[in-house]
Amino acid sequence: MKFHPLRTAGLVTGAALLTVTGAACGAGSTGNAASGGKPEILAAFYPLQWLTERVGGTAAQVTGLTNPGVEPHDVELTPKQIAALTEARLTVYVKGIQPAVDEAVEQHANGRGFDATTAVTTLPATSGEVEPHGDDAHPEEGHSEGDGHDHSADGEQGHDPHIWLDPSRLATVAVKLGDKLAEVDPAGAQGYRERAGAAAKELTTLDQEFTKGLATCGKRTIVTAHAAFAYLADRYKFEQVGISGIDPDSEPSPARLAQVAEVAKREKINTIFTEALVSPKVADVLAREVGAKTGVLDPVESKPASGDYLSAMRQNLAALRTAMECT
Repeated sequence: MKFHPLRTAGLVTGAALLTVTGAACGAGSTGNAASGGKPEILAAFYPLQWLTERVGGTAAQVTGLTNPGVEPHDVELTPKQIAALTEARLTVYVKGIQPAVDEAVEQHANGRGFDATTAVTTLPATSGEVEPHGDDAHPEEGHSEGDGHDHSADGEQGHDPHIWLDPSRLATVAVKLGDKLAEVDPAGAQGYRERAGAAAKELTTLDQEFTKGLATCGKRTIVTAHAAFAYLADRYKFEQVGISGIDPDSEPSPARLAQVAEVAKREKINTIFTEALVSPKVADVLAREVGAKTGVLDPVESKPASGDYLSAMRQNLAALRTAMECT
């Protein structure tokens, strides 16, 4: 799957959109009749839905735009979702990961969207194939690798959108989200801000667990199916080498595979990480070539089969500690 920032095959325009939107308006403003008087808040995909539900609590009706098990990069919006988006008080999204959502917010929810990346300092997206670091690498600086795809609408290098994989950044997003919800629903302002503070505290605790758990490790390099973990690597000072780039469906070139295999052998990598929503075939082949096993490192782009964001991240910590030989 290639990224097309203006791709909106699932969007409807003209008379069809007017018909659907008119029906939605006829049923009453979203967040009133449809949600028992609560403001309706849309969340683009799972980690944002998890956070928005925590901050919104019982005061808001939170609806996700991406179904469980669906790769969020590939999502297309239905006419019903477009109609809901035109009526929702707020749409919470991450610009650069779901082109259809980005364009829908711009066209149909102007001024009622919260791009979570605006709350934090972002990292640049890599563009094109990048040579793996050699002996002069500095993993303590938290660099990350990958032949990532550009996510910016103007074709220039944009930001890496995977901010939710750094709990400290997500804690900052939580506080800002509390302020945003307080703006769109002033009657519940105090509750939103209190719940945002509680969510930020949970995420700060998770951040401290990662900091302690990855402080002393025999290895400081991991190999992943796609380069989704730059924020995790940046925060906890290790090296990510992605087989594919930021786009999980991008095909690595033979040259890239040879580069990654060279790094894996040199660094004596014992685990090649794959993930639930991406085919493990390439990772399996690479693992056999370098004498490693495969393991799962979840980018938490979809709801876990069991548990939630926090439990999935703690499973990631356990997997990293094993692969990186942490004490």
